[in-house]
Amino acid sequence: MANFYRDIVIILGDSGCTFVRVGKGSHEIWFSPISGKHITIPRTTKSRHMANEVLKQAGIAKAF
Repeated sequence: MANFYRDIVIILGDSGCTFVRVGKGSHEIWFSPISGKHITIPRTTKSRHMANEVLKQAGIAKAF
């Protein structure tokens, strides 16, 4: 099974999102200027559905 974390971070960075802080466990908090929201990203994202949900919360079109 694939790990989508690296691809999500690249897409978020290219879209102008910024890393805010490390969250609990294996999570990171990012800020999206597109949606104006903070997004929680698990570093263990193995599902393309979860990866697309993270991008949706950031206001970015599906990529997976």
